[in-house]
Formats: sequence, structure tokens, C-alpha cells
Amino acid sequence: MTKTKTLALGAVGLVSLLLLWEGFARSGAVQSTLIPAPSAVPAAWMSEWDLGFWQDMVAASFSHYAVGLLIGSFLGVCIGVAVALMPRVNASQAWIVRIVRPIPPLAWIPFAIIWFGVSETAAAFIISIGIFWINYFAALTAVQSVDKDLIEVARAFGHHSAIGRLFKVILPAASPGILGGLRTGLGQGWMTVIAAELFGIPGIGQRMIEASGLLATDVVVLYMLTIGALYGITDYIFMLAQNRLLAWQK
Repeated sequence: MTKTKTLALGAVGLVSLLLLWEGFARSGAVQSTLIPAPSAVPAAWMSEWDLGFWQDMVAASFSHYAVGLLIGSFLGVCIGVAVALMPRVNASQAWIVRIVRPIPPLAWIPFAIIWFGVSETAAAFIISIGIFWINYFAALTAVQSVDKDLIEVARAFGHHSAIGRLFKVILPAASPGILGGLRTGLGQGWMTVIAAELFGIPGIGQRMIEASGLLATDVVVLYMLTIGALYGITDYIFMLAQNRLLAWQK
């Protein structure tokens, strides 16, 4: 299937969904406050824009997201790679990971408030936890999956230093898996942003709670679509960077 045909089918599917949604919302089967019509979203956006809310909420959420993404990704990749290279460390922390990993980021909200108060630091902390585990396991698995023959060949060609083998062989071979984890973390970060802002930190999540309290569901949908658009933009930019970084594989 050609790229043009794929894009056309995707556009048809999206338009069909919007038309069905619009028709159902206008049918009178449910109240407009329960399911707003898509046609109500542009007016909601203009209202939020004129009041300055949309710009402020997006900027605030993006700042939380960016800090949490950088911290969670950096620590996740670094610790995951280090653990993969040290079998004894991997074995010693295996049960700790099994116990701590299932704890969702939301469960850390009480400690985030106690440690950092109701602040942007608390939001970044919660976001970074969700992103950390994705990158940790992606990096751990990617490094452990590197073909051992490649490492032996590197030794044969004079790379006797562990640091040399790490940067010349292991990380390049593991980079597709590591980058895949980073890309997954982009989406996880936006999902966690909303939860991190629900307890009073300014951002998209807080604005959605305020709007839902006023039954302004068109505003809620606006910010839901905003999150989707922000993820789409960041994912597209990352995909371009990933293709450039992995160009050597082609």
C-alpha cells in the first residue's frame, strides 16, 4: 500500500469518526453536557485562547513534562545499561524491582506533596517515575540482547577496554531498543502529566478538573485533544531524530 493511500484511508477514518460523533451528539439521545459535539470544540478553544488559559496551561504542562521526561529518561537509560552490564548487580536488585515496579506513579503523590509540596517539582517527580521504568527495562533488555559474538569480535580487533566496547559496540547495537523505550516514554509522560496536575498544580490537568466541575465538557474535550496533538508533535519530532540516528542501519 502506498504512503498516499495510507494517509487517505487514515483521513477517511478520522472524518468518519467525527461525523458519527457529531451526529450522535446532535441526535438528542444524550445531553450536550455529557457528550459535546466536535463542532463545539473550536469555539471552546477560541474562548480559552482569548482568556489566555490555553497558552498558560499548555506552557505549564509542557514544562512539567519536559523536566520529568529528561530526568526519567536519563536515569532509566543509564541505570538500565549499568545493571545489564553487571550481572551481580542485576541479580541483587531483581526482587527490589519486582516489588517497586508495580507501584503506579499516582501512588507516589502523597510523598511528592510531603517532600516537595504542591509544586512543579512534585509534578516533575511523578512524571519522571512513570518514564523511568519504561526506559530502564528497554535499556536493560536492549543491552542484554546484544549479540555476544559482536563483543568477542570487538576484543579481537583491539577493544580491550570496557568503556571502548560500550561506546563502540554495545550502545550502537542496543540503540534501536533504547530509542524504542525513549519513544514509548514520550507517550507515557503525557499520560502522567494529567494525573500529576490533578492535585492542584497549574496545567492542563487542573484546567480539565475545573471545567468538568462546571460541566464545560467542550473545554474538557478541547484539552484532551490538545494532549493528543502535543504527543503527536513530540512523537513526530522524535521519529525524525530516531531515523537520522539509525540511518547507519540502512
